[in-house]
Amino acid sequence: MDKPIVDGAPIEGMIERRSGDRRKSVVDRRAGGGLDRRRGPGRRRSDDRRSAEEGEMNPEQFEFIMAVNEYKKVNRRPFPSWTEILDIVTALGYRKVADRQEIR
Repeated sequence: MDKPIVDGAPIEGMIERRSGDRRKSVVDRRAGGGLDRRRGPGRRRSDDRRSAEEGEMNPEQFEFIMAVNEYKKVNRRPFPSWTEILDIVTALGYRKVADRQEIR
């Protein structure tokens, strides 16, 4: 690597930063473990959750998403509260008719 030159004389101790590709030395730590950090280590997504996240929604999921988007648009609310989400679900016709089940 050539030393930088100022007024015709090389400068000792300075590093030339313009030459070479600095991106080669950058380490991407996010890709290291191959795990999705949002889920945590060892947790797998259910088939329903994976298909929804990958854009393959069933009709019920799509209807719910469209209802939430309509609510946000009509009420000018970018982030509805959980109470408002429950109101949306109730408006879609869902009622509690069975006992509780384990949450996946």
